[in-house]
Amino acid sequence: MVPMLLTQSNTFLLGPIAKLLGLLMNGIFWVLNKIGIPNTGLSIIFFTVIIYMALMPLTIKQQKFSKLSGVMQPELKKIQDRYKGKKDNDSMMKQNQEMQAVYKKYGVSPTGSCLQLVIQMPILFALYRVIYNIPAYVTQVKNAFFPLVTNLIGTSGSSEYLQGTSAAAQFAKQFTSDNFVNNVGDTVSNTFIDVLNRFSTAEWTDLAAKFPTLQGDITTTHDLLNKYNNFLGLNMGDTPWFTMRDAWTRGAYGLVIGAVLVPVLAAVTQWLNTKMMPTAPSTGDAQQDSMNRQMRTMNLIMPVMSAWFCFTLPAGMGLYWIAGAVIRTIQQIFINRRIDKMDIDKMVAENVKKQEAKVAKNAGRETVSQKMMQRYANMNTRSIEQEKPAKHALSDAEKKRELDKADKVLSSKKVRKNSMAARANLVSEYNDNQYSQKGNK
Repeated sequence: MVPMLLTQSNTFLLGPIAKLLGLLMNGIFWVLNKIGIPNTGLSIIFFTVIIYMALMPLTIKQQKFSKLSGVMQPELKKIQDRYKGKKDNDSMMKQNQEMQAVYKKYGVSPTGSCLQLVIQMPILFALYRVIYNIPAYVTQVKNAFFPLVTNLIGTSGSSEYLQGTSAAAQFAKQFTSDNFVNNVGDTVSNTFIDVLNRFSTAEWTDLAAKFPTLQGDITTTHDLLNKYNNFLGLNMGDTPWFTMRDAWTRGAYGLVIGAVLVPVLAAVTQWLNTKMMPTAPSTGDAQQDSMNRQMRTMNLIMPVMSAWFCFTLPAGMGLYWIAGAVIRTIQQIFINRRIDKMDIDKMVAENVKKQEAKVAKNAGRETVSQKMMQRYANMNTRSIEQEKPAKHALSDAEKKRELDKADKVLSSKKVRKNSMAARANLVSEYNDNQYSQKGNK
């Protein structure tokens, strides 16, 4: 079954997140409509601000780790050098313990910013999904396509016409799916909206010329969508490339400048954002330094790629990238100020106190990991045993006491049959008999 793009995403993990974000976008648009300014551009900006503000605590943790990495790296490098070339289990375990101690001292996780990235990435991908397909999540925008879609479905040749448009290229499989052919649920109407939502102004004009009996519905729908999508004179549903060419032919040079500004601002704001990010210091590790250089190269390439994508994608996506980069830059200014004021020595002292308190609290409690460590230690005691000093020799008095104990055991009859003590008793009785026989002779 081919997933419908208009239908809310059912992808594992991304689907539920996208639905939650869609509720937020729908709520923002509803509020803007209530105050008389229903606009997808404003909705995207407010939506982006709320999401990035919600992610700010994770961003701070990520930047904090980057700052502390430069301070920790010399200590970690010394530990790695000390155990360089040692691949035995004891050495590897000691190296791991020492490195863990460094991480604890600075109060960070060995995984660094990975956890923050793992949490943020699904949210950002789901956010992209919502913005790219607003009618699937914003009820009022979806309703704007009716009754046009209903009447278009009932008009002969409409499906074939839509399939032949450039906007339908990415939806080709939907037109041939079993659900579309058998008209299951809202499959047909959703597919029509998917295509119409990607229509440029020129394609709306062609649609009206192709189906003149629906011209009233087409004009009403197109005007309403223009009202929703118009932001500072630009249609958020059109690509800047199309807007630039269309405006140039009509002599609307102001729109040409506006269309060019979208990808340019996307690239500039992305570049400024990367410049604000803290750079990883040289670690002395060739592999790590090589990765850092590759990351810096990517930071230079990404703004150029953003500009190219913004030329070919709807302007709404470009607005999202611009808004996101501006918000991240503002956040980064405050985060950098906060991190620069951090007293590393004070922070280390506080972390040491926390660790001491934790150790005191857990005194007498043996965790699973501690039990495993103890088991491992018991398996590797041979070398330690070899270093133990030999037991001191017994004195004459101690020897006599031990012999007296043994004599009492041998003389008593309370011994287990076939035990070593019982056998020793038999030997003793045999010796006594032999001695008495010699005495009688």
